[in-house]
Amino acid sequence: MVRKRILTDSQRHRWRHFQASIRDTAILLGEFRTPLLWFSVAIIGGGILYDLFSNLFNEPVNSLVESIYTVLTLTFLQPPNRDFPNHIILQLFHFLMPVIGIVVLAQGLADFGSLLFNRRSRSKEWEMAVASTFNKHIILVGLGHLGYRIALKLHEMGEQIVVLEFNADTDTISVARNLGIPVIQDDATRPIALEGANVKDARTIILASQNDAMNLQIALKARSINPKINVVVRIFDDDFAHALQDQFGFIALSATEMAAPVFAAAAAGVDVTNPISIEGQLLSLARLVVSDNAPFAEKTIGYVEDNYHLNIVLIRRDHHSEMHPTDSAIIHAGDTIAVLGGTEELSRLLHENE
Repeated sequence: MVRKRILTDSQRHRWRHFQASIRDTAILLGEFRTPLLWFSVAIIGGGILYDLFSNLFNEPVNSLVESIYTVLTLTFLQPPNRDFPNHIILQLFHFLMPVIGIVVLAQGLADFGSLLFNRRSRSKEWEMAVASTFNKHIILVGLGHLGYRIALKLHEMGEQIVVLEFNADTDTISVARNLGIPVIQDDATRPIALEGANVKDARTIILASQNDAMNLQIALKARSINPKINVVVRIFDDDFAHALQDQFGFIALSATEMAAPVFAAAAAGVDVTNPISIEGQLLSLARLVVSDNAPFAEKTIGYVEDNYHLNIVLIRRDHHSEMHPTDSAIIHAGDTIAVLGGTEELSRLLHENE
């Protein structure tokens, strides 16, 4: 079972890498459209002039198309399928077109090839290309002490993450990228940076910087691009956090709630407490609403506890709560359950509930 999941994740990663390569190559082609345009103008324009001069100097070519082809072959230092012309004007084409080809196209192609096969020199553009392949992902703004721990927690939960950080520590970026997390080094207050992180297709954005005003500014810009995006914002002032929740519907976590598992769980759509250590094992209490597609819907409490290796301590249905439900009690879609378990067990339950 584990091997199958790893294989699926590996295949998904390769497919996303292939998609990113295609999109990145398209971006590169867009950047080099000007040299390609001038090269095309030089070939077509040179062909028209060659046809005009050849007729004027009584050394006609069979057609305009052949004139363009002749100029094209000359540009790449290939001999044309005709004798060397007698007139000096036509002879100049044989010497000038290769120079034009080298100046206009060759340098551009050399730069294109260098950037295409050395994506590390364009890490920002490459990370943006990877982010463009994500859907329903989580954008994390800020890779400081808290942000870094949130990223690790989300990765542990199996979430798709894109990180935006302007002044990230090199070691922190390296660790995140080694985990397969795209890290875009840019100013998240700029809408173009949010668009580079594919905010329009994201389901949640986490603002984890230490600047309350900047967090709010980014949150509002993200909402303007994607009105349906969930916002989890770090706010140091408790009263301000509550005001943001009431006015904008943000999940605003204040200084008293500032722990990576809490942020990660909020971004994933589940309430979870900070872990506590019981005889060396870290356990958290999570609350979630059972979805219609959950594989454990219509199953018994005992089935869920045995197969997911956790404990269901409460089930709430129709405004009625039952503490410590019996093993034979059935879990229905729409029920709210409180679950006590380890990080891996809770993460598995959460993912299967999506």
